[in-house]
Amino acid sequence: MTTYAIIGSGAIGSALAERFHAAGIDAVIANTRGAASLQTITDKFGSTVKAAELEQALHSDVIILAVPYDAVPQVAKRKSDWEGRIIVDATNAIDFPAFKPRDLGGRLSSEIVAELFPGAELVKAFNTLPAAVLAADPVKESGRRVLFLSGNFQEARTTVADLIARLGFAPSDLGSFKTSGSLQHFGQPLVALTLLKD
Repeated sequence: MTTYAIIGSGAIGSALAERFHAAGIDAVIANTRGAASLQTITDKFGSTVKAAELEQALHSDVIILAVPYDAVPQVAKRKSDWEGRIIVDATNAIDFPAFKPRDLGGRLSSEIVAELFPGAELVKAFNTLPAAVLAADPVKESGRRVLFLSGNFQEARTTVADLIARLGFAPSDLGSFKTSGSLQHFGQPLVALTLLKD
């Protein structure tokens, strides 16, 4: 059985915990402050989303990065080999306080994140919807809320698309990073775009 971990307990991590709980999908959630700091989340969702220490969570099959972009290297350095794991990049490279896309020299933020996790298969997902929208029930009378994903590994994209569907969303696979370009990255057309698919 595939195991899931949410790394980060801020707005996006909490939203994902809510959706995993609502869908009845077991997961662990962790942050750099330790499991004891996650009581607010586990009090609400603990029957399905359990608090874990970061090292334990990083042994999961599918690891969702719901941390600030600048915190990703801190997570990545916890292990030297990520072979066999799917890393889901839910981060956005944002310059604060200007709230503008960071200048990465023409590179995609997910390409940079992928290099930090040698051996892993990286998929970009869960980064385009605001946390409040992500946390809300994705099933509406007129259809299911669309969630975009992209990445260079077809099998990993299929695994993440299946998870997205189980969470109640309609997955929209944009293909490889070369095919999808920067459409899904912060400051581009698909960010904060809320669509429904019947």
